[in-house]
Amino acid sequence: MQACDSTRFILLNTSHPGNVGAAARAMKVMGFTDLVLVAPRHADVLSHADAIAMASSATDVLAHARVVDTLTDALDGITFACATAMTPRDFGPPTQAPRELFASLSQQAQRVALVFGSERFGMSNDDVYRCHACLSIPTHADYGSLNLAQAVQLLAYDWRQSLGGFKVQPRTLPPARADAVAVQGLLDHWQKALTAIGFLDPAAPKKLMPRLNQLFNRAQLTPEEVHILRGIARAIVKDE
Repeated sequence: MQACDSTRFILLNTSHPGNVGAAARAMKVMGFTDLVLVAPRHADVLSHADAIAMASSATDVLAHARVVDTLTDALDGITFACATAMTPRDFGPPTQAPRELFASLSQQAQRVALVFGSERFGMSNDDVYRCHACLSIPTHADYGSLNLAQAVQLLAYDWRQSLGGFKVQPRTLPPARADAVAVQGLLDHWQKALTAIGFLDPAAPKKLMPRLNQLFNRAQLTPEEVHILRGIARAIVKDE
């Protein structure tokens, strides 16, 4: 079994197929694939058009997901279950912020499940009592309502980060740097342009050009940027 399959996402009594598809997408982008639905409202939820549409390119997660009748069935093989519930309760598992719990949980040899309640009613007391911990996503005190897929995404991200995360993939190539010859050519061109407009006095240049040299060095100009700046100098000289 792959490492990404060591975490199970359990959705209880889901009402909207689109949320199931969006949850599958949220899981996949964080490298998780084990999805179990407990007594969903729609028997065909995994093949429902709304679920497939919202899953985008995560339809493989839907294809391998399972539907079971009870939370007991869904927790088969799980050694540590995390409930997600906002409603205060008289007793039950300890409530913790995700990152706080995940930091320690990731160091343990546990088979973890993240359990999410239905969109309308959340998790029942009995379902919460089946879990080892209750996660509370820190939200604004005046409004803490999260869509099911949003909650899945937040917890999937925090759990993945606690497991080591993924490296950021570069989307653009690092820019090439203009060499010293190109920068010197730019300086020579600008010296002519600044002299032409009277900004630089050749008889008393002071340290203007060395300062410009330092400025260009700090900017780490690309060849394209050198070309632009020489174009400006060329336009100045031409206007003169």
